[in-house]
Amino acid sequence: MSGTARVTPDGLLRFRGETLRCALGKGGIRADKQEGDGATPVGLLPLRRVLWRADRGPRPRCAVPAEPIAPEDGWCDDPAHADYNKAVRLPHPGRHERLWREDAVYDVIGVLGWNDAPVRRGRGSAIFLHVARPDLAPTEGCVALPEKELRRLLEAGLTAVEIVG
Repeated sequence: MSGTARVTPDGLLRFRGETLRCALGKGGIRADKQEGDGATPVGLLPLRRVLWRADRGPRPRCAVPAEPIAPEDGWCDDPAHADYNKAVRLPHPGRHERLWREDAVYDVIGVLGWNDAPVRRGRGSAIFLHVARPDLAPTEGCVALPEKELRRLLEAGLTAVEIVG
């Protein structure tokens, strides 16, 4: 049975006969994703690993490696830095995003394989499958679901997200 969820521009995620509402990038879905455009990239994005805040919940059951995050964890989104689109330890000299957040958005993070094999500067970074805001507000380019649904999909064997344009 396939572990791939299909996401369409109308904000629907389909997985194993179930259809869920999800949040997508405020810039829509784009085949020509660029850093900072707020778009969710078109493509088949494998789930590389899962990160989570162990102080806020149990280890997600999933088919890929999982590891807890710490307050000094970040992700470099600076195309001019050698660590572009990679996990980093904070403080970090390049522009970056902090993974340890006050809100719940990064309590569970599925790291999706976008622009990482190889990394191409400016093609977009930190495309995650993460916890949605309560109102399913648009993201900066990620795919987001309510935490309960995200954990359920991970436990059901989710291994990739196919985003169609």
